[in-house]
Amino acid sequence: MQERRRKFYGWGYEGDTVPPEETAEFESAWSRMLGIDHFEAMPFPKEEDIDLRAPRIQPPASLAAMCTTDKYDRLYHTYGAGTVDVARALRKEFRNPPDVIAYPRTEEDIVDLYDWCGRHNLAAIPYGGGTSVVGGVNPPEYDRYRGVVTIDLKHFDKVLEVDAKSQSARIQAGVLGPSLEKQLKPTGLTMRFFLQAWEFSSLGGWIATRAAGHFATAYTQIDDHVQSLKVVTPSGNIESRRFPVSGSGPNPDRLFLGSEGALGIITEAWVRLHRRPVFRKMTTVRFSVYENAVEATRLLSQSGLNPSNARLIEREEAAYTGSSDGSYDILVLGFESADHPVDVWMNRALEICAECSGEWDAQTLNDKAAGSDSGTTNWRNKFLRGPFLREYAIARGVMRETMETAVTWDKFAALRDHVKAETHRAIREVTGRKGSVTCRFTHLYPDGPAPYFTWFAYGDKSRIPEQYMAIKRIAEQAMVDAGGTVTHHHALGRDHRPWYDKERPELFCTAMKAAKMAFDPKQILNPGVLFDPS
Repeated sequence: MQERRRKFYGWGYEGDTVPPEETAEFESAWSRMLGIDHFEAMPFPKEEDIDLRAPRIQPPASLAAMCTTDKYDRLYHTYGAGTVDVARALRKEFRNPPDVIAYPRTEEDIVDLYDWCGRHNLAAIPYGGGTSVVGGVNPPEYDRYRGVVTIDLKHFDKVLEVDAKSQSARIQAGVLGPSLEKQLKPTGLTMRFFLQAWEFSSLGGWIATRAAGHFATAYTQIDDHVQSLKVVTPSGNIESRRFPVSGSGPNPDRLFLGSEGALGIITEAWVRLHRRPVFRKMTTVRFSVYENAVEATRLLSQSGLNPSNARLIEREEAAYTGSSDGSYDILVLGFESADHPVDVWMNRALEICAECSGEWDAQTLNDKAAGSDSGTTNWRNKFLRGPFLREYAIARGVMRETMETAVTWDKFAALRDHVKAETHRAIREVTGRKGSVTCRFTHLYPDGPAPYFTWFAYGDKSRIPEQYMAIKRIAEQAMVDAGGTVTHHHALGRDHRPWYDKERPELFCTAMKAAKMAFDPKQILNPGVLFDPS
């Protein structure tokens, strides 16, 4: 059976389209938000319309069977899935494509590719699902490399072993979310790690970028799921031992969590699993005063209840998704368990919300269908559809960006005000028009939330990449200036490097460079994502 091809310029598969009625619904929302009464969409690019630079290198005969210089493959691997990536693709701008795409099937294949790249001074870009929104899989632009080889791990897609008694599994790193869960389903276990890009992102990508799933508490970070790793580096393989926990010195796995392919390619991981939940409760809590909603979520984060979902959404965003009439903020609140009913936990959480003047519909809470109330359902549907709408928005001149951070509770209010004010200013200065900036909580911790900012702006379709980056630079700087981290779960890539360089201790960077020299002495692996090659 022929494999379906992914779009080289946007989200999803070739042939996938957004229904006209859905496009019209979003256009109506964008019109209200941005003050635009009519949209003209630019056409999506076709493969034959793009002039692509000829490959600067050719694979040797010994590697030819796993390599290709096919035009589509090179187009598809030029960009990730960020707004600026899609905008450049729609502009038919593919000036820095990879030269060769490699599809190894074994770890020995990866070693052979390293050897070729090292001997001929080629950059090697590890590639999982390609959903990076921060330039993490884009070929680097350094003159020191003779060419770029993208190493796609799509054939590393198997669940190799399941330890049902310990609720864990050994899984190859190239497996995408749906395939991973499909292979686990007969065991009755689940990794339960779902993120917006779940359909097209890989286990190795989650680990290499320190991704976070949808759970608001407890099972949030991929860090907490990893038991051990197997990593193939240019200097040799590393395989850590599997324990529930160990106090024996620094944990080797932690060095590769967040390494973004700069130290080695993760090929396997033992990860923790969970029994599939059978008890669920979910509802939407309404707050007429935003500060009360923030206080309720803080108390929830420190209560020990550990809700599976606790997303605080500002009224403007809630209205955009049809989850509010715009007069109140909403808290999407949920609990689930494989072991016991969750009524007691939900009831206590609602008591906390009530103490902060929160209100909810008791009838929908009692409905057995989790998430059956319209507020929860509408927001969830719009959230999941977001990536599919990205190229349609950009084709109409609508820029949408998300920026997430984490900050302690005492700094949140000032951070939110500063980021929103500066982002609004940036949108006005860059586009000459008003925009929209909202904030929601995606994850909660006892010491602080993970604020997730979303901004919309209407730009010049011929200049969207430049306008987008100009706004993003101001908005990101505002976030860092107010005391937040540059990213909570979107990774660094090349886009976040300027702020990461200031966030990390300089001596730590020196240590990371020493590790890079030990694992990758010829500096071939994903140069530029953590620091510039020496």
